[in-house]
Amino acid sequence: MKTVHDLFEKTYPGRTLIAGMTPSGSHYVQVYWIMGRSANSRNRLFELDGWSVRNKAFDPRQMEDPSLIIYDPIRHWDDVHIVSNGDQTDTIYEGLQHNRSFEQSLMLREFEPDAPHFTPRISAVIHTSIEQYSLSILKTHDNDPSVCLRNIFHYSRFKKGIGHCIHTYETEQNGVLKPFAGEPFEVPLFECSSETADFYWQNINADHKIALAVKSIHVASQEIHFQIRNKHAEENDTDGDKNSNS
Repeated sequence: MKTVHDLFEKTYPGRTLIAGMTPSGSHYVQVYWIMGRSANSRNRLFELDGWSVRNKAFDPRQMEDPSLIIYDPIRHWDDVHIVSNGDQTDTIYEGLQHNRSFEQSLMLREFEPDAPHFTPRISAVIHTSIEQYSLSILKTHDNDPSVCLRNIFHYSRFKKGIGHCIHTYETEQNGVLKPFAGEPFEVPLFECSSETADFYWQNINADHKIALAVKSIHVASQEIHFQIRNKHAEENDTDGDKNSNS
């Protein structure tokens, strides 16, 4: 069974997301981070844009190809909070506006077209009104792009202090990144969003980490709180409290 220690030992797990609940049960939590090895991938940071988190170029003059790496990883519509590693965030968001479910929206998408890796698309939603959440991964079978495997994992209850984690890459073989294998695994979440942010930011691979965001949603009031960590702009780390009902 995978653990958070296995995650931290990986040199390059790639983009990673977590969905779960604080130990007291007072807040739902989403965590998302990006990593990069190329100059283009490393030239990014997170910033708040209203109730969303944007992924943008740190130095726009050095951005070569924004496709697949510039997108909004965190958004929400009504009582559904979305996090993903690509522009399928928008597919899910727009689907909710047209009464499409999480699953129906993801049927419209596949893994990314970045051969030979064919990076998986990972996504998660938290439904606050029914107190449930789901994670998904759209991936190849062993990097064969002829078939898209769509795995969706539903959780009918939250476990206090626990999040479920999924990431894009399992291993690297002969220069090819292999897709995540198995089911999402349990990792710890903490009462304070800054503690959760620091725990993951300080323990993931220092050479490849680029940016990290933690979003917490108060169960009773629906107040939203963000923590952001950026490798390129530590001085711009964000500790923002916002109330989605205001």
